[in-house]
Amino acid sequence: MKFILDNWMLMAVALTSAGMLFWPVLKGAGAGTLSTQGAVQLINREKAVVIDVCEANEFVAGHVGGARNIPLNQLEEKLPGAVKNKALPVILVCQSGARSNRAVAVAKKLGYENAQSLAGGLGAWRTANLPVEKG
Repeated sequence: MKFILDNWMLMAVALTSAGMLFWPVLKGAGAGTLSTQGAVQLINREKAVVIDVCEANEFVAGHVGGARNIPLNQLEEKLPGAVKNKALPVILVCQSGARSNRAVAVAKKLGYENAQSLAGGLGAWRTANLPVEKG
């Protein structure tokens, strides 16, 4: 205990650096978040299905290539018809990642255990210079 009291500044620096090291791990620990690189790998290797949970007008303005549009408020009723095989990975996408994080909870409740949200949404997809379709 005396060591800690005598070296409180050293202890503070050690705790701060430990926190900074673990921050990316904690930040990415959201319910099923997925990087753009991870999403591309799932699409190419495991035939993942991409579901865009934006409203129809946002979807038309731009979306991940090959994505299907099911707005978040209709996801519970339309997802089972769009993705019949619950074992397939499902990547949920929106503009920023906020709605798709909520959509993961809905998909998992429906039995899609491999459902994940694209971290950063369509914005991250565009930043990574990945193809975006319109219309």
